[in-house]
Amino acid sequence: MTLPHQSAPPRPPQDRLPEDRRHMIRRRWLTAVIIVLLVGIPAGYLVISAGQSRDSGRDKERESSAAGLQDNWPSLMKRRVFEIPIPAGAWDVAYYETSNWKTSRLYVQFTTTAGGLDAFLAESGTSRSALTSGRITVGERDTDIAGWTFADGMTWAGTTVTREKPRPHTAITVDLTDPAFPRVYAVSTTSP
Repeated sequence: MTLPHQSAPPRPPQDRLPEDRRHMIRRRWLTAVIIVLLVGIPAGYLVISAGQSRDSGRDKERESSAAGLQDNWPSLMKRRVFEIPIPAGAWDVAYYETSNWKTSRLYVQFTTTAGGLDAFLAESGTSRSALTSGRITVGERDTDIAGWTFADGMTWAGTTVTREKPRPHTAITVDLTDPAFPRVYAVSTTSP
């Protein structure tokens, strides 16, 4: 008959020397630094993000409360969404955006060079040959909203760029009175 095998008795814990003061201070210091990093960095990030978010909201509120054209470039995002490729080097740029549950519009005006006009038309999906002399494509309602006046005695030409939905539809009217420096008026309309 065999007896069951007994395991060895548990070992007594190893005798550890008590931690000296220098090691204790170093360990506590390291723990404090780790806690500050784990708490401080995310808290700092939240403070910075909140400030940026608040500033962004104020900018958007200021922009949406503006009535009429603003003398400034529309953001790159707006230019992409509304497909208004303002050429580099354009000046006297102004824009205005309207938006409701049904339709959003971006009104843009700028002055450019003859080459800049060609680049703008090409990037918009049309060309100078599509401009019809004497045609003003911006409607009366849009003219009133933007505060534009298409006076007689000027050399006007216009075209429209129709894209497949949901891409925007763009009405382009150009003042070619000084062909070297045409003035462009564009209204891009999109329906979500």
